[in-house]
Amino acid sequence: MSNAALSDTSPKNVAETLAATHDRAWIRSVVSYLDQCLQKSPLDRLITLWGLSAAEAGELFGISRQAFAKWQQSGAPHDRSPAIAALEDSTDLLERHLKRERIPAVVRRPAPLTDGKSLIDLAREGKHDEVLAATKAMFDLRRVQP
Repeated sequence: MSNAALSDTSPKNVAETLAATHDRAWIRSVVSYLDQCLQKSPLDRLITLWGLSAAEAGELFGISRQAFAKWQQSGAPHDRSPAIAALEDSTDLLERHLKRERIPAVVRRPAPLTDGKSLIDLAREGKHDEVLAATKAMFDLRRVQP
């Protein structure tokens, strides 16, 4: 389909055509790549996939909603790069292993693996590396094999 023909077609019709002609895994990959194209920053992706408001996202880094909005526009301070990278890597893992619509529930659910805390709770406490470690552990099949 040419760009002109695609532009004249409603997004709903394009989605219905793709759903009827392609498998779910392929469509999820397309959606993921579209997100990456549209959301230039890991912070935008975090908000979208974790289902966060700007205020909630700010809490993950111990800052206000207004400061978080400034980070989105101008970039975060360099000293926050490790925390952002840990949450970005966690988001990548969650997206790879879960359906997108399940991610907001998973990051909010307290789990035994995290001493009864949610991934969001850990991030609010500034434990961004623990968020990443817990996310990796969630999908480590070696821990459930005999």
